[in-house]
Amino acid sequence: MKKKIIYLTVFTIASTVTIFAGNATAKTDNNRVHQIDNSFQFSSNQRFVKHIFRLHVPKNGKPLSQLIIDAPSTVAVSSDIDVLNDNGQKLNINVLVNDRRITLNFPETVTFATTKKLLISLNKVQQPTSSSDSIYNLFVRVVGSDIEIPIGQAQFQTF
Repeated sequence: MKKKIIYLTVFTIASTVTIFAGNATAKTDNNRVHQIDNSFQFSSNQRFVKHIFRLHVPKNGKPLSQLIIDAPSTVAVSSDIDVLNDNGQKLNINVLVNDRRITLNFPETVTFATTKKLLISLNKVQQPTSSSDSIYNLFVRVVGSDIEIPIGQAQFQTF
C-alpha cells in the first residue's frame, strides 16, 4: 500500500514538472549562453469592446428627455458613452450608470425636428470572450412624463 502511495506521489510530481517545463522556452543563439524564460500566459476571458447602435427618433412623437439602457448581466459598462446626431455632432448628455442600468439625460430635448437619428456608442464595454449574445433593453422617457416606454432591443454577437 505504501508503495502505491509513493508511486502516486512521484507520478504527480513528475506530471507537475512536465507541465511547468512545457511552458518554458529556450532562446537559441550560438554566440550566447542559453537562458530559460518562464512564459506563463494567463488567458483573459474578458475584453473591452465598443457597442454602437442607432435609434430613430419618431416623426410625430413627443420630445425625448431620457434614454434608458438595461445592459445584460454578461457585460460591464462604463460611463464612457457618446451620443451623436445624424450630422455626426456630439450631443450634450448627462450619463448615470447604476449597476447595469444606464440613464442618458438630454439637457436639450431631442425631437425629430432637431435630429432624425441618434448614434449611441458605449465605448468601454467589458465583455466575455465566450458567452451568449449581449442584448440591451431600451426605454425612453418623454418630456412631462415619468413613464418608461419600451422601444426595443439592441443585440451584439460575442466573437
